[in-house]
Amino acid sequence: MELLDLPWWALVLVPLGLTHITIAAVTIFLHRHQAHRALSLHPIVSHFFRFWLWLTTGMVTKGWVAVHRKHHAKCETQEDPHSPRTFGIRTVLLRGAELYRVEATNAETLEKYGVGTPDDWLERHLYGKRPMLGIAILLVSELALFGPIGLTIWAVQMLWIPLLAAGVINGIGHYWGYRSFATRDASRNILPWGILIGGEELHNNHHAYSTSARLSNRWWEFDIGWAYIRSMEIVRLAKVHRVAPKLRFVAGKAACDVQTVQAVIMHRFDVLARFAKTLRRTAEAELRQLRLSDGRESRYATMKRAVKHSLHMPSGELPPLEREALDRALLSSPVLQTICRMRQDLMSLWERSSASKEQLVSQLEAWCQRAEASGIGALGDFSRKLRCYG
Repeated sequence: MELLDLPWWALVLVPLGLTHITIAAVTIFLHRHQAHRALSLHPIVSHFFRFWLWLTTGMVTKGWVAVHRKHHAKCETQEDPHSPRTFGIRTVLLRGAELYRVEATNAETLEKYGVGTPDDWLERHLYGKRPMLGIAILLVSELALFGPIGLTIWAVQMLWIPLLAAGVINGIGHYWGYRSFATRDASRNILPWGILIGGEELHNNHHAYSTSARLSNRWWEFDIGWAYIRSMEIVRLAKVHRVAPKLRFVAGKAACDVQTVQAVIMHRFDVLARFAKTLRRTAEAELRQLRLSDGRESRYATMKRAVKHSLHMPSGELPPLEREALDRALLSSPVLQTICRMRQDLMSLWERSSASKEQLVSQLEAWCQRAEASGIGALGDFSRKLRCYG
């Protein structure tokens, strides 16, 4: 006989509440605290999350952190532990947790990317050595508390993290959604309201500013994990180290200076996203002209997709068919040539790490002058806005 005799609605709320605590532990403790050091946690809070994750998931902190850090270091390459580009969206969505477990057995990954994770007696002799014991204890406890329905509650908890965190975030978060920042990877924000998965829905924001404790960036986005962190910070159970910097504009600024360069480099993914948004209509107008002169719909569709993608990623990273279509478009349109070249030249600004501040200012000013003299209205508008960064 069960110890708790709950009505049906309570039996629905219980697993939702328990799984939400697990989600909070993953996003706050494993992800933002351990993997990226975006905040510090009070030892009591930190150990509670470690214990809870051992009980509800059996995940080992070092393994999870090492795999996630490698994901950022090798994102969208053959070495990425769970990229949809490599494994396919179906595999990552349905078998994401398995991909994590496989990579977590890689001794090289653990040694290189698992530095700084807990290594005390509990981790060595209990949490890390006997991960399945916690899950077994949870099963027995829930059968005792809720009776036979406890098995269902336990099963929901066992599926929650593998499906939502490992599957949805690592799969759909690199496949479908909106992009606020033109990062070099395929990361996307699944939803602007990060509630069900603790804020991890804002995945593109995270890849743009990976060491930020806050995953929301726009005023209309909500990160419930950040709400929890701020609440803990108020009562001194947490301390935030880093958040994504706010972009400032200086109205009427007519020339680039050191502050402009620093702001452009710091907000480079936002700069590229604004470039794409500003030049999109100009590129589409050029494509319509090419469509009228060519007349072949299939070729136009591929060309349109290639030009759209080239505004968000380096042309060298396009699939071969799109790369060919982009080359045809560039041969036929001087305007598209200019847009593509100016985007590449802008990116090279933050890739020239050996240049002095004065050289970078000169290069950015020269870029702006070229943009404003190009005869492309949208490009000139973007340049004048860029001068106001800082």
